[in-house]
Amino acid sequence: MKEGLKILAIESSCDETSAAVVIDGRNVLSNVIASQIDIHTKFGGVVPEVASRKHIEAISIVVQEALDKANVKLNDIDAVGVTYGPGLVGALLVGVQYAKGLSYALNKPLIGVNHIEGHISANFIQYKDLQPPFVCLVVSGGHTFIVYMKDYGDFEIMGQTRDDAAGEAYDKVARAIGLGYPGGPKIDKIAKEGNPDAIKFPRANFHDNSCLDFSFSGVKSAVLNYLNKMKMKKLEINRADVAASFQKSVVDFLVDNAMAACRLKDVDKIAVAGGVASNSCLRETLINTGRQNGIKVLFPDPILCTDNAAMIGSAAYFEFLKGKTAGLDLNAVPNLKLGQR
Repeated sequence: MKEGLKILAIESSCDETSAAVVIDGRNVLSNVIASQIDIHTKFGGVVPEVASRKHIEAISIVVQEALDKANVKLNDIDAVGVTYGPGLVGALLVGVQYAKGLSYALNKPLIGVNHIEGHISANFIQYKDLQPPFVCLVVSGGHTFIVYMKDYGDFEIMGQTRDDAAGEAYDKVARAIGLGYPGGPKIDKIAKEGNPDAIKFPRANFHDNSCLDFSFSGVKSAVLNYLNKMKMKKLEINRADVAASFQKSVVDFLVDNAMAACRLKDVDKIAVAGGVASNSCLRETLINTGRQNGIKVLFPDPILCTDNAAMIGSAAYFEFLKGKTAGLDLNAVPNLKLGQR
């Protein structure tokens, strides 16, 4: 295997169209992201059909910009990596079909990448010397997992949400208290003005100390019930207190389970991935708790926490090293599971 392997990566699983050029899975020459957030904000969330159309409009421009910024030509590329699941089926298909076309035209290998594995691989870009084993906490709008990474591409799921993902709960609560979309950053911001101990919101209890699963529908419902009771009593609602108290319930749940996973696997480092990894409360709480327990906590830069193609290029590289390439029959798999091929 030659050094300096250049992968052109494409990500279109939700509402970001992204392309990147990544060398050897860790060095990013370019990482271009075209966000649709302004478009979907007025709808209060991502509209799948709109997202698909915008991907079609943007993808050629984004890929060319990624090549230009990397100062490479298409013929310089050694392989094409693309997210094929999980995600919105229409959005995924845009990226998959485009990548298949490039692979065929250039006669270059095609590598299908699991979007969640991409999020985990963002840490290999941020931390050049990071190697398995370690525990990873994946927290995003659509996914919440605790994963033990035994080796590159070899995962053991230790815990996952049984209903809403953490980011999904953030969006729903933000909408309920009138903050709008996207909910995560808005709640994180206003929570700084509130008292996290003002309201006691519950968290799920599975009555099994070895269970590291999550459930966020309960805390979401508790917030909605609290808001309804306050309105019925015609009492003033302190949005900052609601946001801070909700966030504390979610973050404490995430941190406690992540620390428990490290103890179970006897590892001293945990990597965090996904959009919610940008949350300032999660970062501060996890770092402080990790320090108290002798566990090093790793966070990628915020640009690598959101959906982006650089993380897909990193994951594609490690797949390629194992000889895991795809044929031109590669299709979008919207419900693709972590570790599934």
